Amino acid sequence: MREHRYRTTTVWTGDLGHGTVDYRSYGRDHVIKAEGKPEVLGSSDPAFRGDAARHNPEDLFVASLSACHMLWYLHLAAVSGVVVRAYEDDAEGVMEEGPEGGRFTHVILRPRVSIQSGDPALAVSLHEQAHRFCFIANSVSCAVRCEPAIEVMQAEK
Repeated sequence: MREHRYRTTTVWTGDLGHGTVDYRSYGRDHVIKAEGKPEVLGSSDPAFRGDAARHNPEDLFVASLSACHMLWYLHLAAVSGVVVRAYEDDAEGVMEEGPEGGRFTHVILRPRVSIQSGDPALAVSLHEQAHRFCFIANSVSCAVRCEPAIEVMQAEK
């Protein structure tokens, strides 16, 4: 078995001059870094005193599931003779918050895929395979559902 390691650095940039004297005294802004890659500006969700203009961990969680599924799907399409020309996913995650903290209850992926050629039924079924192979989906405890839509592109004349 091969092992892969991923290293990131998260730097809090929200000290407003008083540190964490109380819950309202500090900003939630931070920077996520990975060597050789652009920095990601992060914060918390605005519901938790964060900056709505920055990515929050919940956004990144849903985006990770969506991107991993997409990358597996594209790979499977390429090796199965399905020519994908466009792929867009409007993913949505639902988190419940309670007295003991919060947790995602489920994530729904809604990929819309345009194929130029290949079997449309196969194109749909590849989503099930992509879900089974997705590293991120295999690592989370919440349900991840996929509601794909496949469009067969008309041949150009």
